[in-house]
Amino acid sequence: MPPHDRPGLYTRATLRMHWMAAPLSRALLIVLLAAGCSNLSVAPTPVLTSTPIATPTSAPAPTATHTPGPAAQLVPRILSVRPHDTSSYTEGLVWTDGLLYESSGLYGVSSVRKVDPQTGRVLSLTKDPPQVFGEGLALDGKRLYQLTWKEQIGFIYDLDTLSQTGSFSYKGEGWGLCFDGHHFIMSNGSAFLSIRDAKTFAVLNSVHVMLNGAPVNMLNELECVGGSVYANVWLTDHIVRIDAASGRVTAVIDASGLLTQAERAAAGSDGVLNGIAYDPATDTFFVTGKRWPKLFEVTFVPRGSD
Repeated sequence: MPPHDRPGLYTRATLRMHWMAAPLSRALLIVLLAAGCSNLSVAPTPVLTSTPIATPTSAPAPTATHTPGPAAQLVPRILSVRPHDTSSYTEGLVWTDGLLYESSGLYGVSSVRKVDPQTGRVLSLTKDPPQVFGEGLALDGKRLYQLTWKEQIGFIYDLDTLSQTGSFSYKGEGWGLCFDGHHFIMSNGSAFLSIRDAKTFAVLNSVHVMLNGAPVNMLNELECVGGSVYANVWLTDHIVRIDAASGRVTAVIDASGLLTQAERAAAGSDGVLNGIAYDPATDTFFVTGKRWPKLFEVTFVPRGSD
């Protein structure tokens, strides 16, 4: 059963309904989320019991253990600001060879785009079938892989022409996607990331994402960088950096303040931070959001050093 179907875990559609229908509740949700990702969906810890075992007369020497430190608190340092197409409901963002590739969502208008990162101009665009909602985007070689939200199908596009060359399937919802050079890593709005075979897209493993012992739900757009996964947390201004092997959150990035209040209002209530791309040549990131007017080139630095 997909994590979204578990009792007590809302689907994106349910959250969107409450988000639009209840301004007071929405404000409370923002306050709770902004208070820290560690407060998101804390699951009770099960108590394990077992039959007592006699204590040996000679206890073994204690083994030294390493306790991970707290997650780093980071903020974006803005290096440049570029235009971004406000018609794009950004769901996925990829940087390669000096160009941006973007997956835009919503039923009837979803697409994959090739974008000039200097001007924001859409160089070419391929529309998705109207019955699907485009989601996360990842690059493997010369092929772009795009998820869809609830349709359980993904599309493969040629990087140069953006022509569709194939498709693939999966169970459950598709939210974010990235490629680490060996495997795809996928989110579905829960606190789990699935590790998937690069050829078959079969699930090989699942990683539970935790911050200070609490699960971090609503993981959305993803970017694989080295042994880490950067993930937008939906409906917040937070990006979390996740150790891909263990699921431990190693940094929380507070990206609030990138837009002015007027720009936020123009983007709409669901015009939230979403979209992370990494340029290895400069060791910088590009971040934007749904219907945002700007694309930001940034590095992530400790809070207080920006």
